[in-house]
Amino acid sequence: MRIFSYCRVSTTEQTTENQIIAIRQKGYEVNHARTISETISGSVEAMKREKFKMLINHQMERGDMLVVLKLDRLGRDNIDVQNTINLLTDKGIKVVCLDLPVADLSSAEGKLMLQMFSAFAEFERNRIRERTKEGLERAKAEGKKLGRPEAHATTRTVQAKKSEGLSQSQTAEALGLGIATVKRHWNK
Repeated sequence: MRIFSYCRVSTTEQTTENQIIAIRQKGYEVNHARTISETISGSVEAMKREKFKMLINHQMERGDMLVVLKLDRLGRDNIDVQNTINLLTDKGIKVVCLDLPVADLSSAEGKLMLQMFSAFAEFERNRIRERTKEGLERAKAEGKKLGRPEAHATTRTVQAKKSEGLSQSQTAEALGLGIATVKRHWNK
């Protein structure tokens, strides 16, 4: 049985090294070539993650094992995690998630646990969304200005080039700006 591991982080400031170490400490000796690391948001569905998709569709085959440190590596939400697990088990790939008391997700106990943990994870994401929304509403009520600050200096420089008779594309080139930026400030 070949063992693969999939490790994911959300930002380039993070590293998958700790995940790889944790997987090895649990006794899974994963060949370096079979350790797939990816930097992509957890909000992206598993099969829309380029390296994960390549791993599942082109590298792994029936009888292989996929080891992940945490459940969220297998999908963005409850439905996506369930779909990913089903896809893998249908392909004959054993799925092991090390942060669960029953690591083998393809067993009956593993499937039950997966459904429970996924439901709790989805509940928590919904709570985070609610708290974020409440925080934004409170900030608006307090009169705080949300969003990107206005680029007054950019508007002034674009308007100056416009008054000199330059076209939008000439202005973009002269100021080293993108055409979309120039268009946004053209008629302010």
